[in-house]
Amino acid sequence: MADSADRIHYIEALSISRAASEVLDVVEAVLQDSGAEVKSRTDTALEALVVSGIFRFKDDVQFFVDEGERRLHARSASRMGYSDLGANRKRVNELFGRIDSQLNAR
Repeated sequence: MADSADRIHYIEALSISRAASEVLDVVEAVLQDSGAEVKSRTDTALEALVVSGIFRFKDDVQFFVDEGERRLHARSASRMGYSDLGANRKRVNELFGRIDSQLNAR
């Protein structure tokens, strides 16, 4: 996950109150609902591939549950280029909103 000293790329982790498996179940469902392809999943982490609509850019998205801190961390990075004009930050913020909403609805 991004170092909090790197303010350009840093996104605050999401506070969670549920078990890692339940959180990742929600993350996986939200990602699949948004058209992402889940590539791998462990007990505490999940990796997915997101393809943008118009230009078909491929971005890697990763989630990690820190059970000790009760936080869900995320990282989204473009495979090509340096600037994505904020697309990955926007994606993570939107995904966090949907994940948080579903976790609180349960």
